[in-house]
Amino acid sequence: MSQPDHVQQVAVLGAGTIGASWTALFLAHGLRVAVQDPNPAAEAYVRRYIADAWPTLQRLGMAADAAPDRWTFHASPIDAVRDAAFIQENAPERLAIKRALYAEIDAAMPADAILASSSSGLMMSDLQPGLASAPRMAIGHPFNPPHLIPLVEVVGGKDTDPATIAWCIDFYRHIGKRPIHIRKEAPGHLANRLQAALWREAINAVVTGLASVEDVDTAISAGPGLRWAAMGPHMTFHLGGGEGGMTHMLAQFRPAFDAWWKTMGTPELTDEVCRQLIAGVAAEANGRDMATLVRDRDEILLPLLELLGKSYHRS
Repeated sequence: MSQPDHVQQVAVLGAGTIGASWTALFLAHGLRVAVQDPNPAAEAYVRRYIADAWPTLQRLGMAADAAPDRWTFHASPIDAVRDAAFIQENAPERLAIKRALYAEIDAAMPADAILASSSSGLMMSDLQPGLASAPRMAIGHPFNPPHLIPLVEVVGGKDTDPATIAWCIDFYRHIGKRPIHIRKEAPGHLANRLQAALWREAINAVVTGLASVEDVDTAISAGPGLRWAAMGPHMTFHLGGGEGGMTHMLAQFRPAFDAWWKTMGTPELTDEVCRQLIAGVAAEANGRDMATLVRDRDEILLPLLELLGKSYHRS
């Protein structure tokens, strides 16, 4: 394996929203990128995405000495991976599709190349069996959009060499990400499971009439969500215990949490529940189209990322 900070050429397989975002980030860090997608229209989409993302990347302190045009487009995944030291795979979230792709590129990958999958929920142990390159494969799951959100979850499969995990973590850190090592496989990895747990209770609040969709969202974005941007739930509750920290917090609130958990529901995403959610977010959007919602999000997100970036550099 080459050293993570010596990588010059990477491949991006799958050029949808995630793949295009990864491409912009890799370019902003001075890497050459071979982008592959079976859809020829994806080339124009990636070009537009990079153009839109580039001013934001510059604002965040990236792309100063980089060029947004150091990429090539390929229909064949074999052509894309041929010279890549690192491959970020973003194929559709279907086991059969990813397995077929891996089988196609297995012999074409350079002997020391690393492949990371952006899969949000599949397990690498189900993707890698029977492949010569299996020891050099891991999950590298980003959060959307990867060129902005720092988190990457790194998860190995049964056949993954531990050195691959260490390499991926070092590489992602080198390009400014905040990788975490998920120490065993689970459907959805970690962050999506946390999101799913919160969303389950958020949906339950709507279907039981506890609150509207908009008020549920406000309960997070104007409340604990602000704290979670600075630190996670465990450290937040540690602070909530005052001078006694987590010890005092648990002594005081453990009975309450036990009682609350017993009342939490497990709603199903029936057609009627889906209609409620769709109508609720439409009311909350209040006529704003997707581009406007993205702009509104980024107007808050970018200053926050700038501030968090300073904090990361101090830690």
